[in-house]
Amino acid sequence: MTASNFFIVLAAFLASAVEAVEALTIVLAVGLTNGWRTSLLGVAAASLALAVVVIALGPALVQIVPIEGLQTLIGVLLLIFGLQWVRKAILRATGRKALHDEALIFAREVEELKRGPGVGPDLDWTGFVVSFKGVFLEGLEVAFIVLTFGANRDGAFALSALGAVLAFVVVTAVGAVVHRPLTRVPENTIKFVVGVMLVAFGTFWGGEGIGVEWTLGDWMIPLLAAIYGAVAFAFVTTLKRGTPTATAAGSIA
Repeated sequence: MTASNFFIVLAAFLASAVEAVEALTIVLAVGLTNGWRTSLLGVAAASLALAVVVIALGPALVQIVPIEGLQTLIGVLLLIFGLQWVRKAILRATGRKALHDEALIFAREVEELKRGPGVGPDLDWTGFVVSFKGVFLEGLEVAFIVLTFGANRDGAFALSALGAVLAFVVVTAVGAVVHRPLTRVPENTIKFVVGVMLVAFGTFWGGEGIGVEWTLGDWMIPLLAAIYGAVAFAFVTTLKRGTPTATAAGSIA
């Protein structure tokens, strides 16, 4: 396995794990409050919708856009997406933005679901919609990563999909065992790492798209990630001085 392939699997796994943890929090809240049948039906419907999106857009993206243009497009998209993750991670690390708190989000979801109207003893439509929306929206971010990684070169779809599937299997298995939000997952740290990796991939593939010949080949990706990571860490160190600590975040962003 080349360095590029390894980092595709790793980046897809870490990014998908973060989104899976957030989706799991919502699914657990619905299941424990409105019943597991309602929660799991929402998960199944959202998974089906996501599968349709991936199957429809994946091959079309490769067929419509030439490879050089596709690499440039993917590079730009990954840069935008990765920089958003890095920016939020820096703000949270410096106390300028509240840390993501899965326990608080879980409590709020349960409270809102308890107030919501139910329809029938077997299926609560409020819970179904909440479960569907949570899984679908978080899954869209995963689908974006899988599609962009996969469309860049032959065989990359399988690699990025492998990373995503492994993440969902691990998070689902752990969630099924503990039946509670995974509050001990260092989510902000993972988002920081994934954001840096996405920016590195975006730079590398975007450069290839406009004709840049990287001297180190695929090994430029970890080098770029190290450079961007060092810059981001410098921002954290600088901004952290004298910054008041924010309260825990109850949003999913």
